[in-house]
Amino acid sequence: MVAAAGIAGVSVVAPAPAAAAVPSMPSLVAYVRNGDVYVSKGAAETRVTTGGGWSRPRWSPDGKSIALLKKDQLWTMKADGSAKRRLTTRAASGPSWSPDGKSIAFASLSCSGGPGVYRISATATAAQPEVLFPSYCRDEDLPDEPTATAAATGSLSERLRYDDAVAWSPDGSKVAFRGGDCESIYDACLSVGNLATGGEKTVAAYGGGSRQNSGFAVVPSWRADGAKLAFTAYQKGETTADDQPVHVEEYDTATGAKRMVGAGQDRELAYVDSTRAVATGTYKSGSWVMVVNLSTGARTPFHKGSQPSVQPKR
Repeated sequence: MVAAAGIAGVSVVAPAPAAAAVPSMPSLVAYVRNGDVYVSKGAAETRVTTGGGWSRPRWSPDGKSIALLKKDQLWTMKADGSAKRRLTTRAASGPSWSPDGKSIAFASLSCSGGPGVYRISATATAAQPEVLFPSYCRDEDLPDEPTATAAATGSLSERLRYDDAVAWSPDGSKVAFRGGDCESIYDACLSVGNLATGGEKTVAAYGGGSRQNSGFAVVPSWRADGAKLAFTAYQKGETTADDQPVHVEEYDTATGAKRMVGAGQDRELAYVDSTRAVATGTYKSGSWVMVVNLSTGARTPFHKGSQPSVQPKR
């Protein structure tokens, strides 16, 4: 199975999705289909937005609210889709709630000219965002608000390459994000930033330095205990034997060990618990939310859609 394989030189073969009824989940899963957000725990599903253009839903820690994007702006709403409220005026990407639910981190243009991480109050009216990373931008004026950009097109890897979704660690001390100081060395990288010190740790890197590859690592996601960090990755190796199509890697935060989970073209993984996750996968010639067994790699179709987020179980 792919889940048990190492990283280098692996030929990624998708385990056949289980032919079974829609699995029952312990809490709601939010996901996007045709530009609207749906929630479901099993066979039944509820659409909680209308009009299209919505993306990247992320559950609040208490499971009562969802942060999401529309036209590159950060919004929040209640779990049933009511009480929608826009939080930002500057272009934002991939939100993530602080563990106490008081703030939301998001990515936007930084003083360095690359992607930066900000946080904004989840409740205050007309709140100003605060710079988190790069830490040297914390004392600088906010850059001009970037204009909204057109949605990426092309192949799956081209659409994912510049996804700036961020992920706040369960203990509140760190944020994982695309880019960072490592971009002064590498062509593309994924960082974990320490909020207290401003320091950054490179988790994945491509091109530049001594690396003869190209690729990316995006859409990070923490396991609830903070012991694992998953992200969507792609690599064009020095030789074809080192090529790795779009897939999910899981990083052990204690040892630094990495492994592939799920199947080729799986992406945007979100943990259910220590044994299961949901991820966007390719099924029936489209994008589906798949339930992934983290030990065996077995995958079961859940619902048509993408960008899943799991409601914290309280």
